[in-house]
Amino acid sequence: MNIRDLEYIKSVSKHLHFGDAALACHVSQPALSSQIKKLETELGVILFERDNRSVSVTDAGKDIIALAEDALSVIGNIYAAAETARDPLSGEFRIGSIPTIAPYLFPGFVTRSRAALPSLKLQFREDITDRLNEALLNGELDAAILATPPDSPKFNVIELYDEPFWVIFPENHDLQSFKRVRTKDLPTDELLLLAEGHCFRDQAMDVCRLDSSNETYTVRATSLETLINMVAARQGVTLVPAMALDPRRISGSGVDTQKLNDKSAYRRIYLTYRKSFPREALLQKMADVFCEGLPDTVKRIRG
Repeated sequence: MNIRDLEYIKSVSKHLHFGDAALACHVSQPALSSQIKKLETELGVILFERDNRSVSVTDAGKDIIALAEDALSVIGNIYAAAETARDPLSGEFRIGSIPTIAPYLFPGFVTRSRAALPSLKLQFREDITDRLNEALLNGELDAAILATPPDSPKFNVIELYDEPFWVIFPENHDLQSFKRVRTKDLPTDELLLLAEGHCFRDQAMDVCRLDSSNETYTVRATSLETLINMVAARQGVTLVPAMALDPRRISGSGVDTQKLNDKSAYRRIYLTYRKSFPREALLQKMADVFCEGLPDTVKRIRG
């Protein structure tokens, strides 16, 4: 058994398809299938049930693959510890973020990191919270920028900033008559929200005390930009986090904005990572670089 074997069975368990797993591992399907068959013979158990149409993980396979993922995580930590010993601020770093943060936070971070972390090779991934948490747990990511507290005891966080919610509505809308718009003032039958799976949708619904069983006020949009453009087309009103507001683009677009005047109308942003990740000095430095360019519409959390 070797590291490659562990990577192969992890990939098959993820894709449930030998061809896709082979592509992900950059090997031919026959080579991957042959190696897994040898491993099954060595272990004396079947890891995967396969036929012409499907692949499934056996009960024994589930236990072994979970151990393989733990082992690969430890191996990754060994390499990370070695990089830290050579230069704590160098090497490769894989970071993810949710779609309602990445477009507004990552570009400035990349620019600043060239000077602050010149030896760091960054890889970025944008995805929804559940998939980023899964990628963190299985070692595919080193850290993620999330808008929810950690959902696993295996995670630690560095709190970055608090981001208020703003309401966007068409010009000459009834909301223009309010000096301070509160959630109770929002016309819920006009409210446009992100599709299910986006944590900002859940947060907006919590703040507005909306019932998820009623879909009359929701739109299955997958980006804040879509929602803002729909407001400009006078299709409703929406909520956005503060950093999504670009004054240059809002100006002249036919929409108006106000900060939502409720104490609970904000979200906290976290740099989330595994407790076992050994490069804390790098994480602290990255947190500082992320926060250096924050606009005055958000509140940095000082550690």
